[in-house]
Amino acid sequence: MSVSSVLETLADLVRINSVNPAYEGGHPEQEVARFLRGFFEGHGIECWEQPVLPERPNLIARVPGRNSGRRIVFEAHTDTVSAGGMDIEPFVPAIRDGRLYGRGSCDNKGGLAAMMHAIVAVASSAEPPPCEVWLAATVDEEHSFRGVSKLCEVLDAHAAVVAEPTSLRAVIASKGVLRWRIRTVGRAAHSSKPHLGVNAITAMSHLVLALEEENRRLSEFTHPLLGPATNNVGIIRGGRQINFVPDECSIEIDRRLIPGEEIPNVLARYQEVVEEAAKRFPGFQAEMEPPMLEDYPLETPPGAGVVEAAQRVLDRLAIDPEPVGVPYGSDASKFSRKGVPAIVLGPGSIDQAHAAVEFVDCGEVERAVEIYRGIMQSFE
Repeated sequence: MSVSSVLETLADLVRINSVNPAYEGGHPEQEVARFLRGFFEGHGIECWEQPVLPERPNLIARVPGRNSGRRIVFEAHTDTVSAGGMDIEPFVPAIRDGRLYGRGSCDNKGGLAAMMHAIVAVASSAEPPPCEVWLAATVDEEHSFRGVSKLCEVLDAHAAVVAEPTSLRAVIASKGVLRWRIRTVGRAAHSSKPHLGVNAITAMSHLVLALEEENRRLSEFTHPLLGPATNNVGIIRGGRQINFVPDECSIEIDRRLIPGEEIPNVLARYQEVVEEAAKRFPGFQAEMEPPMLEDYPLETPPGAGVVEAAQRVLDRLAIDPEPVGVPYGSDASKFSRKGVPAIVLGPGSIDQAHAAVEFVDCGEVERAVEIYRGIMQSFE
């Protein structure tokens, strides 16, 4: 099969190892920024780097619009998750059966490549877009959102379109995420005389069961597009040696938030759960540590201009225009918290993101170019 220019660009992006430096084998996103700069400068499009972290800049491209007082930003992240444990060569892109394989092909370089070609098409059009268009390629989405947070410090925009794998559906609601650690404290002793100690793992088991009870309570409250909030104990660590009574145990919790929940209130509720568990089980000692990650949910009104613009384009291309919600988070919520109406829309399925065999549908990448271009040329 012949390979379109956007798929060639996507293959070039996949060849660049941009695994987030927080993960094993990580690399800074600087090389992606260099590639993007060469791409945009080669097409005569103004672009610049925004420093975020050492060797980890955001890259921003700009196309002027007829109304210089309004701006829409198209955003995609340049980092990926770890390539460890993959069943395919992560940085050797391959096209088979209408799919392009490789780490980041789905999350999120397919969307980035489509945005790149869409903005080139708009820049080369005889008629400028209705308002100024930015393409922001940001760092660190896969760890702690520092790229988009830095962008939002200087951004003045009226709408945002964020590329994530949504199977080309317009997402207007997504869950937030809150991650933190709880530690139980015991007293060490020799395992032949456990009565002389306090077992921190046993104490933690009581708390884990209490958290499961809290999960059942959460299931009673649902969002129409997102369902209920959830919590998941993803990591547990405890004990020093098998013949010690463990004096410490810790868990790490991933709590997914639905719109309307405020992080201080959520943390206060879990403090109550800890205190209630302490009352029920004598000798229980536990402490909550400050959050490791905070990200609020996204909820954009269906009548927002960017939603309606996306719906018109999707409908014209015979793609289901009905807005949907997704359980995972993205950079979009950071725009929303700044007061910028945002949607999430991109090629690929979230089921292939982070997978051992990651791929993106080639046809969806090519259609995404049309969708992004249509929104760029119609949002006012």
